[in-house]
Amino acid sequence: MEMVQRTFGSYFDNLMTFIKYSQGFFKRHSPVKELSRAVTEGLKDALTIRKKVKIAEYRVNYHRNQLRKMEALIASDNEHTFLRGQKLNQLR
Repeated sequence: MEMVQRTFGSYFDNLMTFIKYSQGFFKRHSPVKELSRAVTEGLKDALTIRKKVKIAEYRVNYHRNQLRKMEALIASDNEHTFLRGQKLNQLR
């Protein structure tokens, strides 16, 4: 009987320790706060996605234009007519 009481006592102590650790964890990392923050960040991203897409399109178009300028410059200085505007001269 005494052994059973000790066993249950240690189980109860372990359970209480686990509950204390769980309470401390939930105080530090509140699931409600995490959920509300995730929802607000998701809404913010959803509402500003059009602006981000426009910025990305601008960057792509800018770099595409820079690449075309470089290809045209290389083709104009290249003595091989078959490379004009089609491929970059790999030797340069």
